[in-house]
Amino acid sequence: MYLYGASGHAKVIMDILQSMAVPVTGLFDDNPVAQKLNGVPVLGKYKGQVLDGELIISIGDNGIRARVASQLQVQFGTALAKSATVSCSAEIAEGTVVMQGAIIQASTKIGKHAIINTRASIDHDCWIGNFAHVSPGAVLCGNVQLGEGTHVGAGAIILPNLKIGKWCRIGAGAVVIRDIPDYSTAVGNPARIIKCKPNEQ
Repeated sequence: MYLYGASGHAKVIMDILQSMAVPVTGLFDDNPVAQKLNGVPVLGKYKGQVLDGELIISIGDNGIRARVASQLQVQFGTALAKSATVSCSAEIAEGTVVMQGAIIQASTKIGKHAIINTRASIDHDCWIGNFAHVSPGAVLCGNVQLGEGTHVGAGAIILPNLKIGKWCRIGAGAVVIRDIPDYSTAVGNPARIIKCKPNEQ
């Protein structure tokens, strides 16, 4: 496995891959600050070379991850922590990472290049869009829809049957009790929209 991005997010993914007995061959980074990360060589900028393995984009920023994914012509892998609980009826697309202690319940569908972070809880029949990020300790109750590129902050709670639009930001600790439109930022308990910028990421 190769990783694109050589920072703290990559370190966590490397731990997950190690627990899966999947070796990390190298890391690409456009602006490397070291020659190695946890003993794995940092190879510099990816220049279109043919890889002998799959690649995961190890960048936490949703917008940057989406942009990088659109530029790469590679086979993408996934990383699922052994300590995560994932229903056999859940679907997880390429490029997605499920961190330690996360729970993904029955009939949930998770898109490409998403991040389900440490101890996040995704209940039954949820739909998570491409490039979304559910932060540590966040809870999505049953049948929640989360749009492309949306970031749910640490410890946030989204109540059942709600739809969160694309490229939204849900603040840490927020409690979402109603639908949130595209490109919105919502914070607080109950969550209120403090910013809405159409046609922006």
